[in-house]
Amino acid sequence: MTEMKTRDYIALEDQYGAHNYHPLDVVVQSAEGVWVYDVEGKRYLDCLAAYSAVNQGHCHPRILHAMVEQARRVTLTSRAFRNDQLPLLCKDLHDLTGMDSVLPMNSGAEAVETALKTARKWAYQVKGIAPGKAEIIACSNNFHGRTITIVSFSTEHQYRDGFGPFTPGFTIIPYGDAAALRRAVTPDTCAFLVEPIQGEAGIIVPPDGYLRECEAICRENKMLLILDEIQSGLGRTGRLFAHEHDGVRPDMVIIGKALSGGYYPVSAVLAPRDVLGVFKPGDHGSTFGGNPLACAVARAALRVLTEEKLVERSAELGVYFLGRLKTLRSPHVVEMRGRGLWIGIELSGPARPFCERLKEEGILCKETHDRVIRVAPPLVITREEIDWACEKFRGVLQ
Repeated sequence: MTEMKTRDYIALEDQYGAHNYHPLDVVVQSAEGVWVYDVEGKRYLDCLAAYSAVNQGHCHPRILHAMVEQARRVTLTSRAFRNDQLPLLCKDLHDLTGMDSVLPMNSGAEAVETALKTARKWAYQVKGIAPGKAEIIACSNNFHGRTITIVSFSTEHQYRDGFGPFTPGFTIIPYGDAAALRRAVTPDTCAFLVEPIQGEAGIIVPPDGYLRECEAICRENKMLLILDEIQSGLGRTGRLFAHEHDGVRPDMVIIGKALSGGYYPVSAVLAPRDVLGVFKPGDHGSTFGGNPLACAVARAALRVLTEEKLVERSAELGVYFLGRLKTLRSPHVVEMRGRGLWIGIELSGPARPFCERLKEEGILCKETHDRVIRVAPPLVITREEIDWACEKFRGVLQ
């Protein structure tokens, strides 16, 4: 059989796969740390980190060991029975975050749906809103997933086009505007769902104090503050969670992606006991949510984050990386912004051609919102690798 090349794999995928993505034309075969290798052996520096799912680096050996060892014992019991890994993960997350209660799921979108169901149940059981009247406030340019309910409150036309009718009960306000939140609150408002930093929108960092003011508004109006930390959490911004930069205490935190270090879909909703306590057996669940393999992988991924001080690395190297990038002088660059190892390079025109050029130079980035290059390498990147990357950015952008 003739050895397959990049073009052969692309042709197969185009012929048999659904065309719901527009990937760069690189076919990754293996990866380690911050580097990935294509089917022809070319090496690339990964500056996307699977949308922050591999904060710990590709194929981290400690997480791999935990996965293999658990896979030899038991992988799935469903929640019909108990397993020995779920209680330990719940305890680990409590010790790390201070949250009393954990509800594990699989994908990030599932965890967002779980938070929305929690908020509505809480609205009727605790706040006393009339049945069927609960309202949840979200922000324009949000990205919380792609289920029917979640795209119901998206402001991105493509995410909604052709998928109606939509789920009611959501109010949209501008991001970063606490006064708009205050104006939008009604007696039927039960929650405010927000990203501490908007990722898909182009690494949009809100004004200082924004989350603190939002928290105060939620407390005044007996609303739940729900923070989607699926991309921004677990070290990406130089803190364990992005909301720690503002010193707020949310009612729910949604996590996923790096919770498994890229090995397995694992997500969770973290909240105080009196919030997640609205569920009784049978109200909500998932066959795979909280399975022993997922929990063992997540426990190892959390240990790597803390014991290898990846959060601290993100804080230190994020300042260094952004500082180096800001020395570039390019007529194409409108703004560079970010926090930790999460950087957005906003351009005056389409970003896709620049991402394609960077690929040719050995850097894998992806455009978002058409004109922004997102830079988010695994947190294990070194200063020397950042220097190498900056020279590639310099060559392409200048």
